[in-house]
This record gives sequence, structure tokens and C-alpha cells, in this order.
Amino acid sequence: MTGALPSMNPTTTAVVTIDLHRGHLDPSVATMPLPTDAAAELTVTAARALDRFRALGIPVIHVVTSYFDVGEISANPWWSTVAGTSATRGNVLRHQLPGSPGLELMSELLAPEDITISTKKRYDSFQATELQFLLETRNIETLLIMGVNTNSCVLATTVAANARDYAAVVLEDCVDTMDRSMHDTALGIIRQAFGWTATAEETLEELRSHRAIIS
Repeated sequence: MTGALPSMNPTTTAVVTIDLHRGHLDPSVATMPLPTDAAAELTVTAARALDRFRALGIPVIHVVTSYFDVGEISANPWWSTVAGTSATRGNVLRHQLPGSPGLELMSELLAPEDITISTKKRYDSFQATELQFLLETRNIETLLIMGVNTNSCVLATTVAANARDYAAVVLEDCVDTMDRSMHDTALGIIRQAFGWTATAEETLEELRSHRAIIS
């Protein structure tokens, strides 16, 4: 954990999940898969944590990457360069295209009251999505971030949250990456300059303590 967590009021806190979809976590269809064991572990851990956050009344917002076509992906010069190579993002031109089963969130992570944003196009979950609007209309101040990949979408979204003056807390046990050697490095960058990192349990304890104080 990064020192003391910020004071978190359950009424102004939301969970934001990033790309916890079959395109990363279901090895039978994934175009950019995590290792099978890591995908299974992340799915179980995230599902357990989400149930516990919902029990405290914390809203859950899922953000999912979805493209209109290959041209939309290849407009990014880095992605078009690594496409078709052995890089972890080599399948980028086949990732999250219309009709792909990878677009579906892992069913274990969904609840009827959750909100899903399926317009994410780049690493930053705020860019060209409804995320900031949803947060503003719900008076959210603190984001609990979980998802894939730690060193790309999770990192970029945390940086963007920081720039918008949200308190960003990345849940260490609910994030992972295809780039296996970069997980700890990304968490280090986050805690050094952009936000807090903590386990789901540590975060739940802080939320419960705040609720106890105001009860």
C-alpha cells in the first residue's frame, strides 16, 4: 500500500473497471490474453471485490474497449507498427472488433445495477467516453481502479484521473498485464506520481472506517 489511503466517503466513491472483458480474460476467445492462470485469478479476485464494494453501496462502472473497424485501430501509429509482430499487442488489428466475443465482460463481474461504457478507443478511459460525465453527475471524488493492463490502460487512466483532480486508488490485487515484467513497475510509477495503490481489502477497511465515523 502507498502510505495512508485518502479519506474515502462511500457516497463519493466509485469503482472503475477497465477492459475486464473476454478479449483479455477468456483464453478460448481472447485476442490479447493474459496467461490462463493469471486471467482466472484476476477474474475471481475482481468478482469477489466487486461484490463487497457493491454491498457498501459503491457504484461500479465498467469501461470496455470497442472499435468500429480496423481503420480506427490502425490510425494509431504505434499500434499499426506492432501489428502482426510478436509483440504482446501484435493482434491489435483483430482486437475488440464488431461481433467479437471478446467485447463481452466476464459474466462473473457483472451485476444488474452496474453501468457499462463500451466506447473506449484508446488507453485512457476518459478520452472520448462518457466516463467523466457519469462521475460528475454522481458527485464522485474517489476512483477505485481495477483492470487490464497495469502498464497501459490502467496507468493511462490513473494519470488522466489525477489530471482531473480525482483521488485515484489502483487496487493492486485487481489489476494485471500481458506485459508480465511491467506490472510492478507500473504500480511504482502510479504510487510515485499519480495516486495510491492498495489491496481491495485495505480499501474496504478505509471505506468501512469512514462509514463508522459518520454513523
